[in-house]
Amino acid sequence: MSGCLDNCRMPECEWLNLAERRNAIATIISGGMFFIGWWLMIDALAVYQDHKQLHPATIVCGVVGTIALFMVNSVSNAQIRGESYNEGCLGQTGARVWLFIGFMLGFGALIASSWVLFGLYVVSHDAIHRDKWPGIAVFLHNTLIFFGSLIFKFGRTEDLWG
Repeated sequence: MSGCLDNCRMPECEWLNLAERRNAIATIISGGMFFIGWWLMIDALAVYQDHKQLHPATIVCGVVGTIALFMVNSVSNAQIRGESYNEGCLGQTGARVWLFIGFMLGFGALIASSWVLFGLYVVSHDAIHRDKWPGIAVFLHNTLIFFGSLIFKFGRTEDLWG
């Protein structure tokens, strides 16, 4: 599963060797996306303190997305392939089910945030929801967490770990 970004090569520069720093770059980018996502949500919750403009329950989408980030990245690719995880009650099948549930939670959080954006803020004709920023913040929050999770999972190589 980690092979989808293995063919991506950085430009060759003598003074800048980024190939050895692939894990660090992927970690910094995904961590930055995670930080910016939560920063946007905290900003929206601080600005729109009226529960009619932005209900605090919309933060559940981001919490589920964060749990999905941890679930997806807690399973290594070697465990999915069955190379390093043979013990336990479920073995390779358990690792695959865990990863599948993590991706389902991530996609579910992204779909729920899309529903919040379009259902409550874009299509709504209420005078309360005229300002679209709370819905955009919820959507960007979950989008950045989801893509940060994907970059952290597939942007790193496991060759340097062992």
